[in-house]
Amino acid sequence: MDAIPTLGPALVLPPDTGGLSGFVEVDLGAIANNVRELKRRAGAADVMAIIKADAYGHGALPSARAALAGGATWLGVAQLNEALQVRAAGIAAPMLTWLFVPGADVDAAILSGIDLSVSAPWALAEIVAAARRRGTTARIHLKVDTGLARGGARGPGWTELIGQAASAVAEGSVEVIGVWSHFAYADAPDHPTVRQQQIVFEEAVAELAGVGITNVIRHLANSAATLTNPSAHYDLVRPGLAVYGLSPVPDLGSPADYGLREAMRVVACLALVKDVEAGAGVSYGHTYVTSEATRLGLVPLGYSDGVPRNASSVAPVFADGRRMPIAGRVCMDQFLIDLGPRSTAVAGDPVVLWGAGEDGLPTAQDWAAATGTINYELVTRIGPRLPRLYRGDL
Repeated sequence: MDAIPTLGPALVLPPDTGGLSGFVEVDLGAIANNVRELKRRAGAADVMAIIKADAYGHGALPSARAALAGGATWLGVAQLNEALQVRAAGIAAPMLTWLFVPGADVDAAILSGIDLSVSAPWALAEIVAAARRRGTTARIHLKVDTGLARGGARGPGWTELIGQAASAVAEGSVEVIGVWSHFAYADAPDHPTVRQQQIVFEEAVAELAGVGITNVIRHLANSAATLTNPSAHYDLVRPGLAVYGLSPVPDLGSPADYGLREAMRVVACLALVKDVEAGAGVSYGHTYVTSEATRLGLVPLGYSDGVPRNASSVAPVFADGRRMPIAGRVCMDQFLIDLGPRSTAVAGDPVVLWGAGEDGLPTAQDWAAATGTINYELVTRIGPRLPRLYRGDL
């Protein structure tokens, strides 16, 4: 694939974007390189690249292929239907899925060679029944709740679950491939819960060995722990956000500090530029009023595209050679920027919402700080109305 054309301060639009009001460029080379860096940091541990939520908005299938090209040997997908779609596209790498409800199509997962996470006896029972129906052995990962209180079994529930799993292993209906958990405070590596969760995890692995289930893949580290906590790497790490070049610990370092590069760039083209007088109220509620005669630019993206409404008057964009905040309220399909009285911008000129910080552009983290959220939310909420354009050498 072609390298991404310059779209930093020079703002040169790629040739295949004519007529698009907005688009998302995804640098697959950056994803592959990010995974290489994560693998280097993981040492002897393998890498499971997390591609849930359509690969954090980057596109599951292209991102999966890029991550595998970069050295990932596993893929992780939250929803069962997402996992089945990835497998149906011909991606054969080992894959784990962990969110499904009673009655879900676990038969299809088993037949597709997808590993299933088990947090409760009902899930194990459904998987065992499906394996019996199909005359095969299902691959499962047992999830222990070490303190997040989300998925996984804890305390007596863990003891019950692994006892039942041992019986299922004995009859040949399941094979326990892995044991896993998830951190509550991995983005704060010095928080006391981090070490406490590791202790609980290691105790759970020892209890699992006590019922005869050994030689399993242990995995606990998400992006933050992969970057900051080598003691939590065990056999496999599960980076998600970092695969896409965003820092899961922004208080401790930028993506570049960890050898990562942002893979997503969100771009729009001005739909209108017009002159207004001083004192003009801008957008709904006139929460922004011009301080002088100026030029306004209309950006044809809004909250229906995933631009947060609370980005109004605070989130930065790059246009006409400089950064500027959104002017007034974000609407369903559009927002405005104050280009200034001397602007030479015209309709069709590009506006970057966020991209790579090293290119001098606003970043998803800049938007997160401005809107009081996290960079995860911003990249995953960009909607399908914006086509994804894939670039970058793998």
